[in-house]
Amino acid sequence: MVSLYIVVFYKSRFYADMSFQFYYLLISIYGWYYWLSGKKRKSTGSIIAKKLNPVQWVYALVFSAMFFLLIYFILKSLTDSDVAIGDAFTTSLSFVATWLLARKIIENWLFWIVVDMTSAGLYIYKGLYPTAILFTVLTILAFIGYFKWKKYLLDE
Repeated sequence: MVSLYIVVFYKSRFYADMSFQFYYLLISIYGWYYWLSGKKRKSTGSIIAKKLNPVQWVYALVFSAMFFLLIYFILKSLTDSDVAIGDAFTTSLSFVATWLLARKIIENWLFWIVVDMTSAGLYIYKGLYPTAILFTVLTILAFIGYFKWKKYLLDE
């Protein structure tokens, strides 16, 4: 899928989304390792989810903003992207959301909800209707993921 979307996003001039696919591949390997070696509840074998504290929230938002500015500058200056703001926005939040997911932090789902809803709109705008449908489904799954993970929060 990653390879397919590299091509789809390149042809659609979603250059940041295309670049994110490379990051996604690497962080998925990291997350897979972290999840396999991480702690699980002994009684059920389920995950142990964590929450961001207020300082970590600030870091997540600051990193998102920094990524956004950097990606937007690159897209606006060096590419022919016609959706630079939206592409930079969704990609910057995706970088942070993927990191949070790899670390089993529940707020990853909140980031994904925003990313997936915004992406669905962008893909409709660009005529990528099957991808828009996929991201609408991913939005629903992100809501489900958030509420399911609430049951597995550490110290609750």
